[in-house]
Amino acid sequence: MKRRYLGIFKTFPLQMVLIVPFVLQIFGAVGLVGYLSFKNGQKAVNELADKLMARTSNMVDQHLNSYLSIPHKVNQINADAIQMGLLNVRERKTVSKYFWKQMQAYDLTYIGFGLTTGEGAGAGRYDGKNVTIDDWGSKPPKNWYNYGTDNQGDRTHVNDHGDWNNFNEAWYTEPVKAGRPIWSRIITINHTYPYIAASAGRPIYNAQNQLLGMVAADIHLLKLSEFLRSLDVSHTGQVFILERNGKLIANSSTRQPFTLIKNDIQRLQATDSPDSVVQGIARQLQQKFNGFDSITEPKKLQLNWQGEQNFVTVTPWRDQYGLDWLVVVSVPEHAFMAQINANSRTTIWLCLGALAVATFMGYLTSHWITQPILQMNRASKAMASGNLDQTVDIRNIHELNILAHSFNHMAGQLREFFTALENSKAELEDRVEERTAELKTALSELQRTQAQVVQSEKMSSLGQLVAGVAHEINNPVNFIHGNITHLDEYTHDLLRMIQLYQERHPSNDPEVQALADEIDLEFLIEDLQKMLSSMKMGTDRIRNIVLSLRNFSRIDEAEFKAVDIHEGIESTLLILQHRLKDKPECPAIKVIRDYGNLPQVECYPGQLNQVLMNILVNAIDALDEVNAKRNYQEIEENPSQITIRTSMSDSQFVEIAIADNALGMPEHVKNLIFNPFFTTKPVGKGTGMGMAISYQIITEKHGGKLECFSTVGQGTEFIIQVPIRQQVGTAV
Repeated sequence: MKRRYLGIFKTFPLQMVLIVPFVLQIFGAVGLVGYLSFKNGQKAVNELADKLMARTSNMVDQHLNSYLSIPHKVNQINADAIQMGLLNVRERKTVSKYFWKQMQAYDLTYIGFGLTTGEGAGAGRYDGKNVTIDDWGSKPPKNWYNYGTDNQGDRTHVNDHGDWNNFNEAWYTEPVKAGRPIWSRIITINHTYPYIAASAGRPIYNAQNQLLGMVAADIHLLKLSEFLRSLDVSHTGQVFILERNGKLIANSSTRQPFTLIKNDIQRLQATDSPDSVVQGIARQLQQKFNGFDSITEPKKLQLNWQGEQNFVTVTPWRDQYGLDWLVVVSVPEHAFMAQINANSRTTIWLCLGALAVATFMGYLTSHWITQPILQMNRASKAMASGNLDQTVDIRNIHELNILAHSFNHMAGQLREFFTALENSKAELEDRVEERTAELKTALSELQRTQAQVVQSEKMSSLGQLVAGVAHEINNPVNFIHGNITHLDEYTHDLLRMIQLYQERHPSNDPEVQALADEIDLEFLIEDLQKMLSSMKMGTDRIRNIVLSLRNFSRIDEAEFKAVDIHEGIESTLLILQHRLKDKPECPAIKVIRDYGNLPQVECYPGQLNQVLMNILVNAIDALDEVNAKRNYQEIEENPSQITIRTSMSDSQFVEIAIADNALGMPEHVKNLIFNPFFTTKPVGKGTGMGMAISYQIITEKHGGKLECFSTVGQGTEFIIQVPIRQQVGTAV
C-alpha cells in the first residue's frame, strides 16, 4: 500500500523545496506590487485625461463666449448711437473715423455699415496690423476707396479703389433679410495677409424706426487658431473647431485650416486637413456618428489612430446668433503613459534582480541545511547495506543536532537488535514455515476481494465521470444557446433597420457604396441569417449530446415525441457538411439519399440524432483514411460515397440503413464495435464510447435494433430499426 501511494506523488529535492517557495514569494510580491502600480497608474491616467480634456474644452468654450460676443456688443453700441442720432450715417467721413477709433479699443478685424441707398463706410485691419478706412458711394463703377490713415485716424492717401455693391454682399443682405442680429457666412479674401473672418451683422433704424441699413463687425478666425496653439494640451495633442458641414474653423496645428488655389483662399474640410491627426480623428468621428449633425451633446471617446489610442472629447458650441460649431480635443495615450511604462520597466528589472538575489540566498540556505541531511542519508544507505557502524557529525543547527543524536542512538540500538535477531533466526524459520500455508490461503482470498473492489470502483468512477462531464458542458452550452436566440432577434432588428434606412434615406455617397461593395452587403445579410441558424442548430446538437451522456450515466430521463426521421438525418448532414465537402487535403464525399415514405416516429429525437451523428462520423473517418492512401485517378474511378436508405421494415418498425464504400472491418473488430471504450482510432481522436452509447440508445431507450454488417474491402453498413409507436414500459 505504501508503494501504491508513494507512486502517485513525484518527489522533489529538498534544495528545490527550500528555494522555489522563497523565490516565488519574493517574485510574486514584487510582481503584484508592480501590477497594482501599473493598474493604478492607468486609472490615474484616465482621470487625468478626463480632467485635461474637460479643462481644455472649458477654456475653449469660455474664450469663444467672450471673444465672439464682442462683435455683437460693438454692433449694438453703434446701432443704438445711430438710432439716437449720436452718429449720422450720412456723414461717412466722421462715422468711419469713429469706427477707426473703435478698432483701437477692440480686438476686431473690421467695423462698418451699409445703407439701403448703397452707401457705406468702415474701418478694417486687413493685414493684421494697420487700420485703414473704407468708403463707398451708391453707384459703381469706381465707387469704393480704401484710405491709409495717420495716428489720429485722418485719411492720408488712397491705397486702392474699385467697384462696390452692397446688394450683392452676404454680409449686408443676410442681416437685413433676417431683421435681427445674426452671423453671416464666413468671409475669405486673399490680401497680403489671408483674411478669413466671421461677420456679425445687425439692422439699423432711425428715430422713426425706419430701416437705414445694417452695421457689421468682423473677427479674424485665424486668431482662434493662435489661441488654440497657446493651450497647454500636450506636445502631440490637437484641438480643432469645425462647422456642422465639416469645414475647419481653427486648429492648434501649425498647418493652416485653408489652402490657396490660383491665389484664391479655399477653406478645408476637417477630413481633408493637411495635419494627419486632425484628418484621422475627423474621419473617424464622421464615420462613427454618420456625419457631424448628429452630435448634439458632449461625447467622450477613445479612438485608435495609427495603432495608438487617443482620448477624444467632442463638445457642441452654440450662441444665440446662429453659430453652431463643434470643439474637438484629442490627446494620444502615450502622452500620459510614458512615465507609467518607464515605471513598469523599472518594476520588471526589480523583479528580475529580486529573483536573482532570492535564488542565490535560497541556494546558500538550502546548502547549509541539506548537507547534514545528506550525510545522514549516506549513513542510512550504508546501514541498509549491512554496515551498522555508522555515526553522523553534530552541526550548529539545534533541530539537526537533535536529529543526529537520535540517529546515532538508533544506530546503536539497531546493532543490538541485529545481534538478537541472529540468535532468534532459527526459531523464526520454523515459525515461518508454519505460517506459510495460512498466508497462501489468505493471499488468494485477498486477491479475489481486491479484484471485486477495483471493478466496482471503476464502474462507479465511470458513472461519476460521465455525469460530471455532462454537467460541466451543459452550463456553458445553455448560456450560448440562450443568447443565440436573442442574437438572432437583434440581428433581424438590425437588418430591418438597415433595410428601412436604405428605403427612407437612399444615399449616393461613394464611400458608403464602396464600403457596401467591399463587404458584399447583400451576401453578408443573407449569409448572416444562415450562420445564426447553423449556430443554433449546433448548440441544439451539443445539448442533445449532453443529454445523451446524462442518460448514459442514468442521471435523468427525457420524454418521447413524434418527429420526422428525415429532418433529423438532414440536420445531422448539415452539421457535418464541412466534413463532406471537397477540401484540399481530401476529396468530397457524396451522400446518396434513398428515402422512403415514413410516418412520424415516437422517439427521443436528440438521442436518435446522436446515433446518426456517431455512425456518419465513423463513416466519414473511414473514407478519409482510405482517401489518404489513394491517388487522384483511383478517387475518380471509385469516388467516396455514403448511402442513406429509409423504409418500413413492417407495419411496426422503420428502418434506417447507412452504408459507406470504405475498406470495411474484419470480423473480430466488428464483434467488438459496440463494446464501451473499444476504438480503432488513434489516441486523442476517439474514446470508444460513441457506438456503445448508440447501441444503448437504440436497444434500451427505443426498444429497437442496431446491427452492423461489414465486408473487408467493400465497406460497412449499419441498420437501425426503431418502433413507430412506443409501448408503455418499453423504454428504460
